[in-house]
Amino acid sequence: MKDYGTFRRLTEISAGGVSGRGPSALCTDGLWSEALDIIRAARNIAVITGFFIASVDAPETDGPPGSVVLARALLRAEIETEIWTDARCLGALSVCAESVLFPADRVRGVSDGDGTAGSPDLLIYVERLGRAADGAYYDMRGRDVSEITAPLDGYALNGASRVIGIGDGGNEVGMGNFVEPLRVMMPNYARCLSSVGADVCIPVDVSNWGAYALAAALSRDHGVWLGQTESEERAMFEALSSAGAVDGASKKISMSVDGFDISKQLEIVSSLRSLL
Repeated sequence: MKDYGTFRRLTEISAGGVSGRGPSALCTDGLWSEALDIIRAARNIAVITGFFIASVDAPETDGPPGSVVLARALLRAEIETEIWTDARCLGALSVCAESVLFPADRVRGVSDGDGTAGSPDLLIYVERLGRAADGAYYDMRGRDVSEITAPLDGYALNGASRVIGIGDGGNEVGMGNFVEPLRVMMPNYARCLSSVGADVCIPVDVSNWGAYALAAALSRDHGVWLGQTESEERAMFEALSSAGAVDGASKKISMSVDGFDISKQLEIVSSLRSLL
């Protein structure tokens, strides 16, 4: 039986519009249900993340915490899961994972076409760039960042696995599902929008929050909390700061994501835990 009350709350918490961006307005309650159905059928999952900011030579704080929380929840639900990222983001992701005791051997650096990556049943992309219609990758200021972006969206394009995307800006893997409405919402950014779609894409205010919410949905499915505690949330951000990861909005090392400080992150975690 589908718990539509829970799905409504997941949307309110993670995609209520507090970011002021357009994409989260496209989030519907049914997307959580569709994503859960795909996860239930999967036996082997890769969660793929990592956004590197060239101007400060550092990865951002959005993506790793969400990926770690979601991947750990999937492991706790007894689904074989790894987290993949590129070489530039691997260090920050690794310390984030270590801070909450996520198994180090399940965090991997990969590249498009890597023969060792295998073929999971399901790929879940969290805040990972997808190529635009012209084949290039763009940041939120419309700058071409193809030179520093490993084409990990290639795994989604090869058709070997089902795909779930979680994003907040329009340039991430999965957002190709919403190209037409996003063109209307973001006309000046239209050429930069990701053209890479997914079986299900969940547009949210902050990508981490979407991953946290999906872990909460999985928790409801299993009747036990599979996500993080507030202290673990803080530990992940402390680890990311120590590794030099930056807030994507300020481009500074801080305990924040996209301009939302740690108190907001703890509020999101608390709100999601209250659903159980």
